[in-house]
Amino acid sequence: MAESDTAASQTIEINDVMKRIPHRYPFLMVDRVINFVPFEGAIGVKNVSINEPHFQGHFPERPIMPGVLIVESMAQTAGVVVVSSLGTDAEGKLVYFMSVEEAKFRRPVEPGDQLMIHVTRKQNRGPVWKFEGKAMVDGTLVAEAIFTAMIKDSE
Repeated sequence: MAESDTAASQTIEINDVMKRIPHRYPFLMVDRVINFVPFEGAIGVKNVSINEPHFQGHFPERPIMPGVLIVESMAQTAGVVVVSSLGTDAEGKLVYFMSVEEAKFRRPVEPGDQLMIHVTRKQNRGPVWKFEGKAMVDGTLVAEAIFTAMIKDSE
């Protein structure tokens, strides 16, 4: 994404995602963010690969992505939304997970799937942001949750 991009929605490529959140392999759970609209939401894209280390034990005979990692992909996408929305006001800060509510898992996510992680800001008050997340594969809802995060100094 060019910093000067003024389109109604924007794409944030992997190198810019990594400038906004501190996560790295094997815990970076979002490959790209599309349809970013400041202070509203975005769609995170996660390409699920058999090469990810959690598939060695979850489960070797039928690998499925752990539900907590799907929720983590929602939180990371939301973190990109928060930091990108705040711009320079977010410099030197991290987005910390605070709570998860109403998490539901509808079907397994397997290697080869592409998660489309829709996050929408429900509200924010000061440094606390609340989001609704929905993870989709091929247009089918696979998981959903409401979660809260706080942005604060990284110290």
